[in-house]
Amino acid sequence: MTEQKPILGTSPLRKEGRAKVLGAARYIDDQSLPGMWHGATVRSTIARGRIRSITFDPAIDCSQYAIVRASDIPGANTIVHIIQDHPCLADPLINHPYEPILLLAHPEKAALLTALAAIHIDYDELPGVFTIEDSESAVAANDTTRIIWDRPDNGGSANCFKQYTMHSGDADEVEAGLAAAFEHADFIVEGEYATGAQEQLYIEPNGVIAECFFKPTGEVESVTVRGSLQCPYYLVHALSVVFNLPQENCRVIQVETGGAFGGKEDFPSVIGSHAALLAMKSGHPVKMIYDRAEDMASTTKRHPSRTRHRTAVSKDGKLLAGTIEVALDGGAYATLSSTVLSRATIHAPGPYKWPYLRVNAKAMATNIPPHGAFRGFGAPQSLFALERHMDRIAHTIGISPEELRRKNFLGTGDKTATGQPLLDPVDMQHLLTRALAESNYHAKLAEFAKTNPTSPIKRGIGFAAFMHGTGFTGSGERRLNSLVHLDLTPDGRPQILVSSTEFGQGTNTILCQVAAQNLQLPYDDILIHEADTAFVPNSGPTVASRTAMIVGKLVERTSQQLLNTLRTHEHLPTPHTREDFYRAARCYLLKHGSLRESARYEPPAPIFWDDDKYRGDAYPGYAWAVYVAEVAVDTRTYMATCTRFDALQEVGKVMHPVLAKGQIEGGVAQGIGYALYEKCVWNNGKMMNNQMTNYIMPTSADLPEIHVHFEEVPSIHGPGGAKGIGELPMDGPAPAILNAIENALGIPFNTIPLLPEDIFERLTSTHANGEVLNPTVDLDTKTEVPA
Repeated sequence: MTEQKPILGTSPLRKEGRAKVLGAARYIDDQSLPGMWHGATVRSTIARGRIRSITFDPAIDCSQYAIVRASDIPGANTIVHIIQDHPCLADPLINHPYEPILLLAHPEKAALLTALAAIHIDYDELPGVFTIEDSESAVAANDTTRIIWDRPDNGGSANCFKQYTMHSGDADEVEAGLAAAFEHADFIVEGEYATGAQEQLYIEPNGVIAECFFKPTGEVESVTVRGSLQCPYYLVHALSVVFNLPQENCRVIQVETGGAFGGKEDFPSVIGSHAALLAMKSGHPVKMIYDRAEDMASTTKRHPSRTRHRTAVSKDGKLLAGTIEVALDGGAYATLSSTVLSRATIHAPGPYKWPYLRVNAKAMATNIPPHGAFRGFGAPQSLFALERHMDRIAHTIGISPEELRRKNFLGTGDKTATGQPLLDPVDMQHLLTRALAESNYHAKLAEFAKTNPTSPIKRGIGFAAFMHGTGFTGSGERRLNSLVHLDLTPDGRPQILVSSTEFGQGTNTILCQVAAQNLQLPYDDILIHEADTAFVPNSGPTVASRTAMIVGKLVERTSQQLLNTLRTHEHLPTPHTREDFYRAARCYLLKHGSLRESARYEPPAPIFWDDDKYRGDAYPGYAWAVYVAEVAVDTRTYMATCTRFDALQEVGKVMHPVLAKGQIEGGVAQGIGYALYEKCVWNNGKMMNNQMTNYIMPTSADLPEIHVHFEEVPSIHGPGGAKGIGELPMDGPAPAILNAIENALGIPFNTIPLLPEDIFERLTSTHANGEVLNPTVDLDTKTEVPA
């Protein structure tokens, strides 16, 4: 027996890496089926209205095309997400630009362009609502002509998809505490912060191929969709509703997927349903691939947000009380807005102790294409506001941002704002100390203060402290009831069966590492089945930093179960060699034919969440971080550039150092884009810069050196102690960068993206409405000193 070296914590080759490097990986547009047609979508050209008529140019022979109208849908005309308010095809109301109205398919892809141009749709237009403020004002004025969504189910109300109120304790006691604190505080600091929409801009646009199978009677018997997607069972659910079929008759196969970032969580339910309807109508397999412009214009993006803080503070920097008002722009339909809003709410208090806190949060409807999931899932919006606000408080009361945070950090044994006791060790003081040391923060502060007065390039350094919960919020994991199988193949090799998908983040690799470690086998011996719902169980969606921790723990359990079975029935020794394992496995298969172990998610006993009061254990665990950004602002071009970035995070156990570092670097790059480059330009609900040439995101040449640092405090909830990391790096860059820009210029900015024209306007606008403006005066932040 040779002692096996640990596999978790090492960096073996990615399971799918060889195929990608050699060009053998087949993405959806590389694939075709015999007799396949191509599909396209006829979309609305207006933001809101009613379809009056649809006419076809007689020059087009419509008989050559398969055409799907809403009336052709065999089941419900809805794309099911959390509620069923999202039409599969508009009929007759239009709620946003680019809303699907008709579907076309033809054997020749080129023929679709001609047909799309020959379809004319007349509308009765209605007034649109395009911002959070427009949506609120319509409700306040009871202007029924601008009430664009009114569904009381699932906590909704007029123009509001969902709202939450969260108190840091008993609601009555907190309200009394808030009143007293705001009456007696040394300072009250108010601020408003805003974030824009952000495009996921995955490498590969949305695409699927659908097949439809019929009974001898001509009725639809089953459908199969394969495509570029994140959550196969979401699409199974959507297809079963659209086709009125049992879920077992709706098969979904994930193929090689070129990035997702949340953008292929819910939207494949739309394009997958559309392609399947065209397959039904044409009698042929149908491929639908969006081009880049269509994908950017019509699919989901990160929710824009507005967050208002009002905070009572003592003169020595202790947070006494606070109110936080979070508002998200959800777009035209609810999609995943309630879930995104939930995370924005829970993360809004950050890693701080709040004696009294109330968070009100809402997601408003607008006539913009629906917003949806994107890495971070609501937390980047509310954490941006919080970490900018913490710097504003520090500057207002005259202490350093570091000192303010140190006075208020949560620690081991403290309770979060939801009342969750932090049982695992938490040491934000150490994380902050190390992050500032790694970035040479204090020396840089002194250096920039000395050089900035005489230089046209102002340099600054800033940081943000934050945490991110792992997995679904509260009782979400319990409701998902995730399932994992571990089989032996006929030759005795272990094979993982999960619906967790690989789309660039390393799922296949780390799950195989977990199995290999627990089965005491070489990493290369572990197989993982493709995410085909005909074979793999529903392991829950691949979202929310849950795969490594939640699904990985289930793989760990099934691996241990499999070993126990072989030890019990085939006398597999402890410890065992690779040869011992395969001898025992083959003996078991010879006797019993197969071996499958399964594990279903079970909440740890101490975890309890009250959905009604929005209190309790919001997550089984949190990852913690401090990010430090260094910037240069050229006062001649008004361009702000991030020149160095240090990302320090505590993630339990680093399972694969190379992948983990890549996750952090990629997320930080997206965060830098969120802060300084990426702006969705809207005009009456239409995205006007839906091309990679005019939607500006940072390239590698625009990014600084990103220094990644880890701390490891193993968690009992994850395999080998691991916690999720995927969303963490999206939370911290934006506030750290804008805090650094304030340090460089002495001027606060509270809205992202912060483009050169925004800095130019602030630095050069000296008068407005007769008022003399001083760019160093923060007009957005109100400070009050109670008598």
